[in-house]
Amino acid sequence: MDRIDLSKYLPRHELELFLQGKLTDAYRVFGAQFIEELGMHRFLLWAPNARAVSLIGEFNDWHGDDFPMQRFDENFWCCFVPGLKNGQMYKYEIKTQDGETLYKADPFALYSEIEKQGASRIWSLEGFSFSDSDFLKRRESIVPLSSPVSIYELHLESWRTDDGRRFPNYREIADALAPYLLEMGYTHVEIMPITEYPYGGSWGYQVTGYFAPTSRFGTPQDLMYFVDRMHRDGIFVIFDWVPAHFSDDPHGFAYFDGTPLFEPENEIMASHPIWGTQIFDYAKPAVQSFLISSACLFFDLYHIDGLRCDAVMSLIYLDYGRKEGEWIENELGSNINLAGLDFLRNLNRTVLTSFNGVMTIAEDSSAFPNVCGFSREGGLGFSFKWNIGFSNDTLKYLSLPPAERKKQHGLLTFAMLYAMSENFILSFSHDEFNEKSMLSHIYGDLNEKYRTLRASLAYIFAFPGKKLLFMGTDIGVPEAWSHQHSRAQRRAETEAERGISECVKALNKIYTDYPTLYEIDSSFDGFRWLSVDEAERASLAFMRMCPNGKTIVAVFNFSDEFQSDFEIALPQGGRLELLFSSDDRRFGGSGFEDFNLRYTDKEFMGEPRSLKIDIPPLSALYFILD
Repeated sequence: MDRIDLSKYLPRHELELFLQGKLTDAYRVFGAQFIEELGMHRFLLWAPNARAVSLIGEFNDWHGDDFPMQRFDENFWCCFVPGLKNGQMYKYEIKTQDGETLYKADPFALYSEIEKQGASRIWSLEGFSFSDSDFLKRRESIVPLSSPVSIYELHLESWRTDDGRRFPNYREIADALAPYLLEMGYTHVEIMPITEYPYGGSWGYQVTGYFAPTSRFGTPQDLMYFVDRMHRDGIFVIFDWVPAHFSDDPHGFAYFDGTPLFEPENEIMASHPIWGTQIFDYAKPAVQSFLISSACLFFDLYHIDGLRCDAVMSLIYLDYGRKEGEWIENELGSNINLAGLDFLRNLNRTVLTSFNGVMTIAEDSSAFPNVCGFSREGGLGFSFKWNIGFSNDTLKYLSLPPAERKKQHGLLTFAMLYAMSENFILSFSHDEFNEKSMLSHIYGDLNEKYRTLRASLAYIFAFPGKKLLFMGTDIGVPEAWSHQHSRAQRRAETEAERGISECVKALNKIYTDYPTLYEIDSSFDGFRWLSVDEAERASLAFMRMCPNGKTIVAVFNFSDEFQSDFEIALPQGGRLELLFSSDDRRFGGSGFEDFNLRYTDKEFMGEPRSLKIDIPPLSALYFILD
């Protein structure tokens, strides 16, 4: 075996691409790769500043003398080892230039041990057969921007099985979740970060393994089953992904070879003062290869349909979360992270051109322009951006006593001033509900809360933008979310919760059945105010339309008083036919039906006709304009 020329098994071309920032499948190159022709595993590592590196693991009792790695091309270390088995744990023993010994997990590992010391596992991603070829073929022709997108956001660690085990398997979750999503009418499920993370309290946002799905819930093949099971029922899968910062745990890749390898060399910019985590140096081409390869792995081998990028604002601004003296301006003298923008453009360009019909989503609360614009035109290239301003303003409005809402009417209407500036998702996510549930945000006694919740959900589903609800919101849970307590699998228990559940089912069905509500979300061609200035009534109305769909008129009363003779504008001709009432008895409402529609030829808000209508308190109505 010693006479075999192992150098021909070194992927030199791919390693050049890696250093140039152009490698998009590093998961096929680095880490533990089985070389079938040799019957050996090749371990390949990027650690240019290490003095020495050895492979250690349970196969050699973690001794650093058995498998020293050889340096080549200055930047990389490699060794070939026979006789290793799938699932065996390993780490790298790294000797730094300062004489320190570090014990590091493999940044490119495809699987890790369950919590504990964070060792990597030798793992083959073969052995699972997807059955979603028809789904993926259909996905190729989908244009997400003009398609229905109703997302159920899920945190897996909050899930509990019936027998109380802390971490059920990906397969168990999939088999329980898919029927629920189908029953409720969701089109997509978004899973909060599942790239390997050591600390549950981080909710998955402090990552140590960008190529390894967390082992808490099973093997990589179990996660493949999860995606395949969703696709079987026509449900798209979005992974939450964290390219903005990474864990500083000792076994992770912070100061990986004793130097700031993945992070900036300047200590001020290497860590984040808010999160206590490390920051990626996007100016290093190899770091871009690393992150973009991580994203491509999940589209390529796990068949996911979308990626939600966390904390995009912190990638855009060098001074995000930092005081004066805690950041360094760019070469142009501004606070914009130019390398971060370059990375985001490369990421979106790569993903969206390599995988047809998929989406990328920015979680960004800044006013940075053109987040969803084409990268060739100076945009960042995302498919969608979370509309965090909309959710914040809506929840603030709902928390007010009805008598105070008339003074804050702009909280409902302001979003329309910027609603068409990006491709928005109306995100009512975990960020809003880790202290209070949506129900608890709302002012009033329990009956008022549920009535207002039904009306506000109807407002969300009618307003331009794709939809996202965090788990539990669709049954009106009263308790705040905690990553340590069960929530996801709990079905509606009370009559009021069952009413909210039925309401969300109805809204999802209307949303997916009527192209008017999803085809034109980013243009005023699909929206028109019919009554916007009735602050004293805490009421408003608007119209959604599209060329080949039925026009829908949506009317809302967020006061606790009955509103008679509420006037709305109408286009020439047409009559209104009731499509939805949040006050329906099915949803726990009063069943009020006497809306007393009175049509007139009086001009109102630039339209030739108008209508007067009676609206029950804390309610929402949809009509088809026929």
